[in-house]
Amino acid sequence: MTDKIRRLKSYEFPIAVEWAAKEGWNPGRSDADTFFNTDPLGFWGAFDKQGLAAVISAVQYSSDYGFVGFYICRPDRRGSGLGLRLWQTALDETAAKTIGLDGVTDQQDNYRKSGFELAHRNIRFGGVVNAQAVKADDLFDLVIDDIAVIDAFEQTCNLFPDNRIEFLRHWITAPNHIALALRGPMGLRGYGVIRPCQTGHKIGPLFAANPTDASTLFQALLARRKDQSSPVYIDIADPNAAARALVEEQGMVPEFETARMYRGKFPEVNLDMTYAITTFELG
Repeated sequence: MTDKIRRLKSYEFPIAVEWAAKEGWNPGRSDADTFFNTDPLGFWGAFDKQGLAAVISAVQYSSDYGFVGFYICRPDRRGSGLGLRLWQTALDETAAKTIGLDGVTDQQDNYRKSGFELAHRNIRFGGVVNAQAVKADDLFDLVIDDIAVIDAFEQTCNLFPDNRIEFLRHWITAPNHIALALRGPMGLRGYGVIRPCQTGHKIGPLFAANPTDASTLFQALLARRKDQSSPVYIDIADPNAAARALVEEQGMVPEFETARMYRGKFPEVNLDMTYAITTFELG
């Protein structure tokens, strides 16, 4: 059997999530279904006689914007050129005018060879954080009927480069995901999601108009965890100094960083309101 590259089927994609867990990326427990349903044609695999040998995602939100992630090669096939072939195939099949990725920092030069340029650093912070009591009369749980309001908030405030309503539909309703928001003049003035992961919980996204609202949402999300002793992780965009201050005040420490890079026109994203990136895998 010769190596073969094709799109992954839904029952194959959980293998990619398992590999991500082994790489230490700590994916969410419901990520597989949520990610795949965002763009069922956006996940690729390279196969050899032993089965799946490499994976990558190239999710398209629209013809204007896509995002690359889950780029992992089975250890015994690393250095064989198979991963590069898969990378090139996925990019060639992606019609999006702008493509983003969050890559490990030591691979930046390789990504530049494919036309990607650095936009900013992202840093994952982690730690065991005790929730502090918050009182906010305008805090409420988001439900499926709020999808249009969430999407309008993201688009109006330039919080994401494109419409991602299909992703949001699954993200806020996935098992054990908790989504909270603060009411504002445009329906919302901030919202956040916390989800259980292989280890502990992750917060993302966390969007807020100011540090006070960000802190309120952060604490409210923490308080809703089933296991208050579990570690918490949050991925911040380095240019947002207020986001760094928020996590450092809680005693969280940096664990690793990624390089946010784009091929094509850089999107206009409001990083001042971005206190946590949604995911490194889908942006």
